[in-house]
Amino acid sequence: PQPGRCAHFVLRKKRFCRMIPAPGRRFCGEHGHEEEQNDRKRIPCPLDPKHTVYEDQLQKHLKKCNSREKPKPVYFVQDINAGLNDVAEIPEKQVPLSSLSIEELQNLITRLKKASNGLELHLEEQILSHQALQEALSDPKNGESAFKHLKQQASILGNMERLHLLGPGRCFVEFGAGRGKLSHWVDIALEKVESVQFLLVERATTRFKVDGKHKRRDSIFERLQVDIQHLCLNKVPILEKKKLPVVGIGKHLCGAATDLALRCLVESYTTCCDGKDEEPAPKRCRAARTEVAPHKSAGNESTTEDHKPVAGIVIALCCHHKCDWTHYVGREFFKSVGLGPVEFHYFQRMSSWATCGMQETTGKASTSEDQTSDTEEHEHTLSRTASGSDTLQGILSVEERKELGCLCKRLIDHGRIEYLQQQGYKAALQYYTESAVSLENVLLTAVPNPSVIPEPTK
Repeated sequence: PQPGRCAHFVLRKKRFCRMIPAPGRRFCGEHGHEEEQNDRKRIPCPLDPKHTVYEDQLQKHLKKCNSREKPKPVYFVQDINAGLNDVAEIPEKQVPLSSLSIEELQNLITRLKKASNGLELHLEEQILSHQALQEALSDPKNGESAFKHLKQQASILGNMERLHLLGPGRCFVEFGAGRGKLSHWVDIALEKVESVQFLLVERATTRFKVDGKHKRRDSIFERLQVDIQHLCLNKVPILEKKKLPVVGIGKHLCGAATDLALRCLVESYTTCCDGKDEEPAPKRCRAARTEVAPHKSAGNESTTEDHKPVAGIVIALCCHHKCDWTHYVGREFFKSVGLGPVEFHYFQRMSSWATCGMQETTGKASTSEDQTSDTEEHEHTLSRTASGSDTLQGILSVEERKELGCLCKRLIDHGRIEYLQQQGYKAALQYYTESAVSLENVLLTAVPNPSVIPEPTK
């Protein structure tokens, strides 16, 4: 062991423990039971057996253990954004793609193409930038990976500016915030703007957060450590106190998290629990939910007092293979084209073909930059069994599989677009960056439909 370090050898890591023991000890507290002079017994923690605790200090440890059940925050409402409650719609056993026969797979592809017929599959390019990131983009100290993320963040901000979403008096809610870099750049872009709030939603604890960089600024950053599935924005104290329009943002919001975020914003945020945690209030008609202006004008004070508006949504999509029929907001669209949960299961698995390339048929998996540009955030590739590559041997070329994967993605995304349109939003999909920067390069945007929501007064 290194001088001043624990003498315990960690077999799994094939190295000595790097913790610092107490003066006069050879082992740290975690491995103190190996100390010959130590007659105190260490036992596994009953809350999390991955770590141990002195038996005579168990009760004290249980009160502060990080694995203890913590009290739920006021904005936690169980499954408020979960969606489907009828388990009868969910097939009990989902057969993997690899178990399908050639005829079944070809029939599935035929149904996919038929359902996609008439949809807008060629998206418009909106590859933009923003001056807030120009200095960082030109900094030679940034490596290739950092440069790619900066280009994506710059384009997201550029699209927000195009939709007039970067302005004063707003609350930006970043879903799947991670380190909070997207909110960081939005804050930089709004440096001289007043009354700006940021809510960073992330269910996991995150290291290397950038929140601390904003402590001396006027903008307010607050983290909500909660699963989007249980988040009731109406109960977040800062939104209860300040009646600010909300802008929902996200960079690479994985699979079902996108659907949960959409429902959180346009459904439960408007009709959420009038003081009841048990269940959300009954849904209203579209006009009742959406007839709210970002800034109230004369003659528009009737039913908007209790419900705060959503000024816009800008979310970079990804990981469609992690979507879930239970949470999916486009179920009605799927049903309208003769599809259901079984087809959705196969299409969301097939969507991975668009990004993993299915190169296994050549004997080697691709290691190109295009396919690894986002691996630090997401797991794009699936196993051969899950992807069905054995079944596809000699049937479809790599390009055909990529095309079908993209078709699955667009079909799933179109269901989201129709959902937003039914909620009174003008929604669109566009390419916001080049595929060489990220294979997940589609941005979902939505703003209140002018025909439903009056323009703000100037």
